[in-house]
Amino acid sequence: MKAIIILTGILIVLFFFIRNLEQRNLYFPFRELESNPKDIGLDYEDVIVTTKDMVQINGWFIPSKTALATLIFCHGNAGNISHRMEKIKIFNELNLNVLIFDYRGYGISKGSPSEKGLYLDAEAAYNYLVNKKRVPPVKIIAYGESLGSAVALDLAGKHEVGGIIIEGGFTSVRDMARKIFPFIPAFIYASRFDSLDKIRDVKAPKLIFHSIDDEIIPFKFGKELFIAAAEPKEFVELRGSHNDAFLTSKEIFISRIDSFVNRL
Repeated sequence: MKAIIILTGILIVLFFFIRNLEQRNLYFPFRELESNPKDIGLDYEDVIVTTKDMVQINGWFIPSKTALATLIFCHGNAGNISHRMEKIKIFNELNLNVLIFDYRGYGISKGSPSEKGLYLDAEAAYNYLVNKKRVPPVKIIAYGESLGSAVALDLAGKHEVGGIIIEGGFTSVRDMARKIFPFIPAFIYASRFDSLDKIRDVKAPKLIFHSIDDEIIPFKFGKELFIAAAEPKEFVELRGSHNDAFLTSKEIFISRIDSFVNRL
């Protein structure tokens, strides 16, 4: 009986250790905003939206003078909105309005990050565009990089959008966990971010980027997302690291987004 109690105690401690490890590996929020769009010559509006669970989320709306569509920018798991200036500039030059927002716990957004919370944050940003900015859903493009790809896919599966762009996406958190921690049973993880399942529900046109050199999220995960997606869809292979492929392959990155937006 003593041995059983000790073993049970060890398992409980191990369980909470893994849950804590999961949280620390999923989210790397930075609180300080190091710059803003004016630093790169762009006008912007500071935005505060409130989610369904009453969390205040901060973002920026960067208008384009000749906007073809409006992009909801779901960023990756590290940093905050101030670390995405190069992409904001690219999207602006492609005649896109941009609404980029910080997830709860990032930048000056309130709260703490969680899977459900990130989905609610993206939904609040979408509702802001539809209800406050009066942007027709067909003119909204969901863009997700890395962890943000799962957020964008969840949004596009629940709400009408004109298109979705995925960069460096993964199939699920559990698939990623098997790659990084193969000795830990996947069922222990609380988060799912099951993009492979959700992409099947997205009817909007899809543009999927993934770098063959990606050192963080395997290239095969991007291909698996593409295979699971319904038409219309397009897969574009990039070169470069996980965080820099859009710069290493800048010409093809820009040209394929440009043609995708113009087709929409």
